[in-house]
Amino acid sequence: MQTINRFLYGPTPEERVRAWQAKLRGESRRLDQEMRQLDLATHKARQTVKQLASKGDVKSARILAKEVVRSNRQKDRLSVSKARLGSIGIQLTQQMAMLRVTGSLQKSTEIMKLSNALVKLPQISQTMREMSMEMTKAGILDEMLQDTLDMEEEEELEEEADAEVDKVLFELTDGKLGEAGKVGTGLPTSQPLEQEETEQDMEKYRQQLNALLS
Repeated sequence: MQTINRFLYGPTPEERVRAWQAKLRGESRRLDQEMRQLDLATHKARQTVKQLASKGDVKSARILAKEVVRSNRQKDRLSVSKARLGSIGIQLTQQMAMLRVTGSLQKSTEIMKLSNALVKLPQISQTMREMSMEMTKAGILDEMLQDTLDMEEEEELEEEADAEVDKVLFELTDGKLGEAGKVGTGLPTSQPLEQEETEQDMEKYRQQLNALLS
């Protein structure tokens, strides 16, 4: 009888919730993996920034430091998104408890709010969009997800970028670069051709970070 009902009516509410929770756990593991990759690439980039700074290549150091800043922000976004995935999982567990009492899934503004935030993250946008459609059919959601990024937020990030780059440079070079925005003060003179290998490393790590951040 259960097989016939599943064929006629689809999965039961309990089965749907378990499937969503499994998807959430899978996406959480993906974010963990990406954060580990970011950590590795960022560590290598930081070492290259120090090498560039020690050779007086301020321009290249700033370029790569900016990628480090972007990487740090991306990791923060991934960490927050992972926490949001966990919060949706908790909400779904509560839905299961209510299901046993009321016999149906309930609308949830909290899941709606969390899903709206998560759909903006490219890594899990498609999964969240698909889940939202399923949850809408199941009666948990009743609104369309919003995937537009706040333009004011983007502009604010750009305005803060230079200050953060200076801060990162200051930290990575023990104060030789980035202090009070006076980049280049007291730096050693660049060494000819000795920088070629370091610059190649800079480009390699910059490309790696760009690939992870895109």
